[in-house]
Amino acid sequence: MPGRLMRAREKVGRSVAQRDDRKRLGKKHRQAATRPKKGRAPKSTPTTGAVDPRKRKVLSTKRAAADRASRVTKQSPEREKRRAIRTDGGASAKTPKGTAPNASRVKQVRPADGIVGRQTPRSSNMDGREEDWRDIELLASQMVTETESVDARELPLIAVCGRPNVGKSTLFNRLTGSRRSIVGDEPGITRDRIYGELEWMGRAARIVDTGGVVPDDEALIPAEIFRQAKVGLEEADAIVMVVDGRTELASPDLELARLLLRGGKPVFLAVNKMDTEAMQVQAENFRRLGFKNVLPISAEHGSGMGDLLDAVFEVLPEPAEVEEPEVMLTENDEAEEDETGPDFSVAPGAALVSEDKPSVAEAPRRPRMLRSHGEYDSKETKVAIIGRPNVGKSTLLNVLTGKERAIVSPIAGTTRDAVDEVVERGGHAFRFVDTAGIRRKGKTKLMAEKLSVIMARKHLEAADVSLLIIDAGEGVAALDANIGGYAHESGRSVIIVINKWDLMTRTGPDGMRLFDGKPPADQKQYEQDVRDKLKYLEYAPLLFISAADGKNIESVFKKVELVARERRKRVTTGQMNKFLEKVDFQKASVPMNKRVRIYYMTQAAVAPPTFVLFTDKDIKMHFSFERFLGNQIREHFGFIGSPIWFKIKARNKKKTA
Repeated sequence: MPGRLMRAREKVGRSVAQRDDRKRLGKKHRQAATRPKKGRAPKSTPTTGAVDPRKRKVLSTKRAAADRASRVTKQSPEREKRRAIRTDGGASAKTPKGTAPNASRVKQVRPADGIVGRQTPRSSNMDGREEDWRDIELLASQMVTETESVDARELPLIAVCGRPNVGKSTLFNRLTGSRRSIVGDEPGITRDRIYGELEWMGRAARIVDTGGVVPDDEALIPAEIFRQAKVGLEEADAIVMVVDGRTELASPDLELARLLLRGGKPVFLAVNKMDTEAMQVQAENFRRLGFKNVLPISAEHGSGMGDLLDAVFEVLPEPAEVEEPEVMLTENDEAEEDETGPDFSVAPGAALVSEDKPSVAEAPRRPRMLRSHGEYDSKETKVAIIGRPNVGKSTLLNVLTGKERAIVSPIAGTTRDAVDEVVERGGHAFRFVDTAGIRRKGKTKLMAEKLSVIMARKHLEAADVSLLIIDAGEGVAALDANIGGYAHESGRSVIIVINKWDLMTRTGPDGMRLFDGKPPADQKQYEQDVRDKLKYLEYAPLLFISAADGKNIESVFKKVELVARERRKRVTTGQMNKFLEKVDFQKASVPMNKRVRIYYMTQAAVAPPTFVLFTDKDIKMHFSFERFLGNQIREHFGFIGSPIWFKIKARNKKKTA
């Protein structure tokens, strides 16, 4: 017992002594408790509380600088140098040895840059990153959406054919002088027929680019490509077969050569990819195909193009000479000519004149010009068929044109290049353009798919009217709303087309739909659902068709003609002022700070209809007021299917120097 009491007293005494030491040391007792008793101190950054107060500020500054430096990505001196060159706007430096190819996103300048038909990046390098999409958008900006004119259909036709990935599209772009066909290192990019125009030594001709021909392949897509190519070969006056001079002859080359030799048409063998003079000697090895005309060329670099065109145009039929009508002179003209000499005031080809009327040459008829944001000749209405993949765009094009113009398959993404065809009905010319299916960026992997999506939007922006195709079985998806937004924001007139409506109404003996066993859809209820999901396209007319069965196709032509006419309608300023007097602007739900007073309004342009509002404030028009005014204009003047644009011009706007 006494021992326990003594040990307890000693313990209490030690605790009291430790408490007195902590009071005496203050904050230093925490550092002393964690300091190791033996050995060297660990190499760690000291805390600010364990150093001299006069050095705490210096230490804090160093720690903050080290923390900022740790957040900056370390870059090599070579990359820093290239970054500085890019910032200064200079040319990109060459990548030094030992540096990774992807160390910099600076685009290297190649000798082939600027050439019309040069190759595009490989799909293996296109992994879906945003930088790759920017590269493809830059490439798409160099491509064109122009199509052949209606008058060019009377010109002789040259067909370009060959097996996949031999350079047919590159040659087509080179000869036409534009980037019309999508070019890449992937085989089988071109599938449909692409037409263009070329001119050589004062003569003009048409040229058609066909897909890669594999005669023995029985798969769906290759078989359809071969069928489309045969159509182009049958209507051609001369054929250019392209082979790859750097590879050995393949079985598709031999089979295609036998087919062309049996056709009886003049055929020219273009041995492509002969980039140097030393390689051109190898072109003689391809004479075993049996062709007399063998020409070495380089479609990417442009060598050998002159010899090829000289040989082809020699066999093309000469254009028919147009005989000038004989000018008949009256007796008064003959008498005057006998006295004073011949009279050259009447131009050759002038209309016949009678004796009692003076001889006046008819002035040339000026083409009808329409004022948009510039003037253009309105010879035809360009209609773009847009929508998601596999909704029936190519099927609709074939039905509208009455021919198998585009390849149709159940495989999504079959169409790559835009396919166009002109249809004339009732004195009106319609050019229908079948575009590739637009999909999200994350859903596209190959370079050709990404480029086709961007080119689909470019063809949409170049059109007058757009047909937004929606699959009736799937309904309106979020992507459909996005695609419709592209047409709305670009100012294109829109017609909503519900395709495959026969599947929604076709019933069996039990009165239920055949494909899913549900009751048949009600057209009014379905239209209301579409309007609810596409509220911003409330001005667009809606059609229910079946492209596969050809039902209600005639209504498409009528609606396109109506929308194109409404798109180009013009309202006078007097009519607009009378309209403003009848509008009750108090019904517009607009915040007070966004309300404007409209003095008068005038239509400044058509296609799309654009109105200029002269107001008392220079503020951006509120979206609800813009929608209210647009609805009032449509109620009084129509403008069916076309978006309406507004521009504000304030009276008291301050002039800026």
